[in-house]
Amino acid sequence: MITGSIVALVTPMHPDGAIDWAALARLIEYHIEAGTAALGIVGTTGESPTLTVPEHCEVIRFAVEQSGGRIPVVAGTGGNSTHEAIELTVSAAEAGADYSLSVTPYYNKPTQQGLFEHFQAVARSVNLPIILYNVPGRTGCDLLNDTVVRLSQVDNIVAIKDATGDIERGKALIQAVPDGFAVFSGDDATALELMRHGGRGNVSVTANIAAADMAALCRFATAGQWDAAEAINQRLTDLNRLLFIESNPIPIKWAMVQQGMIDNGIRLPLTPLSEAHRETLAKALEAYFS
Repeated sequence: MITGSIVALVTPMHPDGAIDWAALARLIEYHIEAGTAALGIVGTTGESPTLTVPEHCEVIRFAVEQSGGRIPVVAGTGGNSTHEAIELTVSAAEAGADYSLSVTPYYNKPTQQGLFEHFQAVARSVNLPIILYNVPGRTGCDLLNDTVVRLSQVDNIVAIKDATGDIERGKALIQAVPDGFAVFSGDDATALELMRHGGRGNVSVTANIAAADMAALCRFATAGQWDAAEAINQRLTDLNRLLFIESNPIPIKWAMVQQGMIDNGIRLPLTPLSEAHRETLAKALEAYFS
């Protein structure tokens, strides 16, 4: 099982919205060199809602081929239709992804039993380890701890990305799930605190521009070297906050453009970072990189 920093990777685009494959290749190499533990492909940060199904599958295939087994690929394959989630997960497995990241079905608001049956159906469709993904602030759908514990009994459901930011809830979940079932943070601002209670790492937006620091923070934290981890966390505090000043991935893409890492493409209905926030984020970037 992965331990450490899993980057929630952006999908780089040209100004016209076309996927920038050369930039994606560069980003993958950047994370391999920086010590990132795994690539999180086509999740929320990767703008999965605005990619077509063929594009979604092609980004996963490209990441697997580009990484060449040097770093695990965690493929975002969730959907609010169980049929679509299965289709994407099967495609990711066929492409050679190492894990699936499966978000709770958004908008249609299933019951907890519906969530259990949805994820069980996805897991049974493939021989691929499944990481659940709970982010109720975006999906309008909350996967409760009791349901996660039930799902942890399904053979190939192996972990959860908990993006609630609720440390007490995360702590209770870590205590309730069986040994070997991993709980990852999905919230940069509270990731270190969750790791203090047994979290296995962080699925990180901030890692897009601070890959080496986030990798080191997670390594120190999982080794119990808390002073070293906290020192890095303090350096990242402003970025962890400001990279969510508007809906993700708007701020992180803008920040990466400023650092010369990607072109300024983003797809509607998302738009570039508002002028009102640019100076604040630019100052934080300057302070971090100086």
